[in-house]
Amino acid sequence: MPDESTNEPSSPHIILVGLPGSGKSTVGRRVARRLGRPFVDFDSEIERRAGKSIAQIFSESGEPGFRALELELTRELAQTSGMVLAPGGGWTTIPGATALLRPPARMIYLRVKAEVAIGRILRGRRIRPLLQTADPLDTLRKLLAEREAGYLQADHVVDVEVVKSQQLIATIARLALS
Repeated sequence: MPDESTNEPSSPHIILVGLPGSGKSTVGRRVARRLGRPFVDFDSEIERRAGKSIAQIFSESGEPGFRALELELTRELAQTSGMVLAPGGGWTTIPGATALLRPPARMIYLRVKAEVAIGRILRGRRIRPLLQTADPLDTLRKLLAEREAGYLQADHVVDVEVVKSQQLIATIARLALS
């Protein structure tokens, strides 16, 4: 995780939330670069700390074990500021997680239809553990139905499937600073 001393204390975190496949990690890296801020991808940081893949963590500890690691990381990040954060798609379902960072953090929901997200995921290198089912699209639709209320608690909603990449980065950077 980036050293907290590099963070501007007056800058709140920017939290990108949404379904797997919404672009949280890809967009987050680019927004962080544009704003000159550190970027933390929760999945990568948890894998680094645990010395295991997300799939191994799910296999050994289930979703509750993974969510506990996300909550632990969130507690640490609550002591810092000025980063762009990309938590897992189910982070908003963890009781108290968003309250640890908001306010002052700004949360932006990267909204995408399940059909678009699954296409992006299937083109990627690895399938998320919760989507390793007979019908991953149906599973993703169900996850969206369960999680969307949490996503809609965001300060801003950006429909990511209708915006070109550079415009999306500029929009998110502008919203984060507004």
